[in-house]
Amino acid sequence: MSARIVYIGIYLMVTTLIHKTSTEQLQKLKEEIATLARQVMLQQLSIEDKVRTDGGSGIKQVRIKKGGPETYYTNSHTGDSIAAIHDHSNYRNTAGQGEGRFVLNGVEFSTRHNDYLLRMPSRKLSTYHLVEDIPFPPVPRDVLIKPTVQEQIDEMREWFKAWKLQNTSLRDYRRYFRPVLCYLEGAWITKTNKIEEPFSSERHSLDANTWLELEDKVRFNAYTGRKDVFENIAYLPTTIFRITEDGVPEYAQWNYRILCHPLSKNLPTSYLRVVDDLSARLPRGNTLRQHVVTRAARFQLVGPHDNKFTWRTLLDELMSQIPGKDNYVANITDTCSSASMIDPQSKNRSRLQVGFYHRQYQFSKADAMGLYSSVRGFSDANIFMAETTQSRVSSLSSQECKDSNNVEIPKRMSYAIPLEIIYLTPLSNWNPYNLTHFSLQGTDVVTNGGKRTGGNTKEKAYNGTNDHAFYKTPEEFFSGTEIDASAADTAKGSIYVLNPDSNLRNVRASGIRILLPNIPNVGIIRTRYP
Repeated sequence: MSARIVYIGIYLMVTTLIHKTSTEQLQKLKEEIATLARQVMLQQLSIEDKVRTDGGSGIKQVRIKKGGPETYYTNSHTGDSIAAIHDHSNYRNTAGQGEGRFVLNGVEFSTRHNDYLLRMPSRKLSTYHLVEDIPFPPVPRDVLIKPTVQEQIDEMREWFKAWKLQNTSLRDYRRYFRPVLCYLEGAWITKTNKIEEPFSSERHSLDANTWLELEDKVRFNAYTGRKDVFENIAYLPTTIFRITEDGVPEYAQWNYRILCHPLSKNLPTSYLRVVDDLSARLPRGNTLRQHVVTRAARFQLVGPHDNKFTWRTLLDELMSQIPGKDNYVANITDTCSSASMIDPQSKNRSRLQVGFYHRQYQFSKADAMGLYSSVRGFSDANIFMAETTQSRVSSLSSQECKDSNNVEIPKRMSYAIPLEIIYLTPLSNWNPYNLTHFSLQGTDVVTNGGKRTGGNTKEKAYNGTNDHAFYKTPEEFFSGTEIDASAADTAKGSIYVLNPDSNLRNVRASGIRILLPNIPNVGIIRTRYP
């Protein structure tokens, strides 16, 4: 055997040994990384579980703006206004709401300045995050047939009076004053680099192109104590959602949105009872009666049968009308072979439509306590959950939930809490001066590049209206100023608009308000009940 052959043999043996050692080390390293990734994932679970048991889902904090000698002088979930709500009544379809810190099923996050549009999930398609505008109620015919503007004003006041008194014998107002339930929804979304705007706003959007950029801005603001002057930064956490069989971590991104749902039936305002938040009321020296007509007031929905220990409330009935991310066409039932979920309202024990938001359910067999009924979560009285088939929502599966073929069923969940009830009124569609309404592309026609400011001259008056200059209500309909106004409000109050004949008309904003200004012979009326 030549030296060359021996050398080649030794070389091959050494190379094989090195390769074997490197492969073993690499495999061990992969296993260690997978173990560490799993530990990080479990740390996130531990944090979420502690948040879950520290309290229920809901709003936790608004931005602190002032303080005082006692703790109740500092903002909590409320301050000058609950959840930082305010008015953008010069916008056709915007409900003003600022930043906030929220918790949903143990996930704590902060929002950007929200100012959300009144939109609902699609009624026809299941397309991911497809939405449509909520229609506004019509104007009563008894108002429209009046020959003069003043007579229309007088008649419209009667309709508002009937609604305030909840007296259908004066006018049957129910078709023209429609309640919508607005809610905050959150879910873990499959991770991508490009940022996904959570929902449409005509005033705000996240100030970042990637999630990494957003995270860095959040870290900088937290480190320095600064705020984004435009309030377009949100803390939306990222997590390791699961570890693959190959030991690779899969990430998920938390995101949220605000939508609304038009209720199928009239909701008496007497069901909305003010909560006595002492921290909001006492520093301002208000009685409870005075507190009701401030923006700091919040309300509790109490149905006619809710004044006792109860398992299912009126709120459950209303939230069950709202779909998860499969929209209103959702048709999802729980099919776990171990114990499927039954609709607690069903007389024939049919399976629960889990694609709509719910808290309560029943099992197809008794649990260890001998009970059939249960609620989502362990001790969170506020959380509503819905399943979805959307692939954009991260999924988990378990041996506890298999189908009839013994295959694990992946579950994709979203979570929701109710934010507020908003009553839509005929003011949105009432146009007694027949003012021309332009699209947003016609903004220059309305304002002439900012030269028209709504002043009391033909040169300064708005030349019509649009969705951002939504002024159509006659000034005479109200008396007095806006109620409990704040610096965040954008409506100008009384302004002038040219009608089609180029005559000046004195009008006020016709969009969504928390509290309507005083209406002669009617009074102040609340339209937003957070």
